[in-house]
Amino acid sequence: MQSLHNAVLKLYFYEEGQKWSCKLGFSAISSMDRNVSCEGEPPNSEQILRNIDLETSTLYVVLTAMSVIGSLVYLEEVVYILKKIPPSYKRKTYIWVTGAPPVISAASCIALWVPRSSMLTEFTASIYFTICIHKFLVMMVEEYGGDDALLNRLHGAPMRISTGPCCCCCLCLPPVPMSRMTLNILKCGTLQAAFLRPVLLFFAMVLWTNGNYEHGKMKPDAAFLWITILSMAAFILSLWPIAIIFSKAKSCLSRLNIVPKFALNQCILILTQAQGGIISLLVGTGIIACAPPFPARARGAFMNQQLLVMEMFIITILSRCYYRRKYADLNPEDTGPSGDQETQKDIR
Repeated sequence: MQSLHNAVLKLYFYEEGQKWSCKLGFSAISSMDRNVSCEGEPPNSEQILRNIDLETSTLYVVLTAMSVIGSLVYLEEVVYILKKIPPSYKRKTYIWVTGAPPVISAASCIALWVPRSSMLTEFTASIYFTICIHKFLVMMVEEYGGDDALLNRLHGAPMRISTGPCCCCCLCLPPVPMSRMTLNILKCGTLQAAFLRPVLLFFAMVLWTNGNYEHGKMKPDAAFLWITILSMAAFILSLWPIAIIFSKAKSCLSRLNIVPKFALNQCILILTQAQGGIISLLVGTGIIACAPPFPARARGAFMNQQLLVMEMFIITILSRCYYRRKYADLNPEDTGPSGDQETQKDIR
């Protein structure tokens, strides 16, 4: 009788578990399957579509719509730039810089639908934004009217190099006078990241296909650790020249919305780099646990991608507001009074 009673209880709880699992949108998962799901690969697209429920499908539709709308807004902005700016390097630079938010949003949206492609889409977005860092420096130079126009306005002006993110604590560093050599060095500072990071990420992809690269494995003998260190060092160094040029441009180019543009660029930087790092830290400490069919690390990446789609949508709309203006080279009368006075004071 006791064995029959236990069998009935097991059958009852099994049937109840099946009912609740169907209500949650996923089939019943045994303890062995749960361990496999927590330690294995993320689900593929077919598994997501097969087990999706109403709430999740609504979320996917909303995020996809935000990504598509952001891309359409960017295309409309590109058409506007093509009409208002004659063929020039300045026009190409604006198209590159304004394309960062929709490209990151599109890459994140693809990773939502195809979770196993998250590393590839993350690398693609990272490479594009690294190039945009260099293009943003070029854009500030082009806002002056080009290299020659910038040197005519700032030649001999002291450039403060004790600024972030590399030397913000080194206040004893003397200022460097602006010259053509100084400008070329600053450009090389951002160009090195635009060259090195794609090369490093390419090697990471090659090692990943061979099984020697595991994302998030922070061990001395792991390729992920050393590639991440070299990549972040090149990336941080590329931000230093931008801060040096911006210390002058924020006053000289104030009428061209350079401060909001710089703020949007820094927001993209924080959201794409710091946000992902914080989520990875939460995954490593166990705060973000696995939720089958997503392992813990894949679930953290899934959360980061959802946030990026929403955040990049907002930045795309703001970029359209601040980049939409009458485009022309900077003339002496276009510079605010404070910019002229500060520049002349520095030169004297």
